[in-house]
Amino acid sequence: MPTALKWIRPTIDTKFHIDMEWWQESGRDIHVYMQEVLCDECRDELSADIHNLEEVDWVDEETAEVFRVDALWHALRTCCSTKPDYITPNTPIIDAIFLTFLANGNRPLSVRELYERLDRRPPEVLLRILTGKQVYMGIRPVRD
Repeated sequence: MPTALKWIRPTIDTKFHIDMEWWQESGRDIHVYMQEVLCDECRDELSADIHNLEEVDWVDEETAEVFRVDALWHALRTCCSTKPDYITPNTPIIDAIFLTFLANGNRPLSVRELYERLDRRPPEVLLRILTGKQVYMGIRPVRD
């Protein structure tokens, strides 16, 4: 007998991330959006074809693991996200959440952790935004 999938309602402690499969399934290219949020310096430097950027080594500060990432991700994480105007009080909240995931290398974060980083809306409001009928920018709960 097939096992029924159990749906568990997300809480403010549920981990979320950018689901790359969502981007593929929706026919969207995350690199196009990422290119739009580059700082001026990185935009000039990475003006080449965003689909053919070389990969660079990136060292995870927490685990010291070395990963190969494309130059676009690397630029966002190491340069653009450090600029004071990367996320401003006027940045729409869903964009701010998405930019936060880009800046942290798409490591899963709970709504509580997003709130601590953004301090923009109560965690319960952020949870309602992220668990509504519409999936924004591929941000979904992490599957176990």
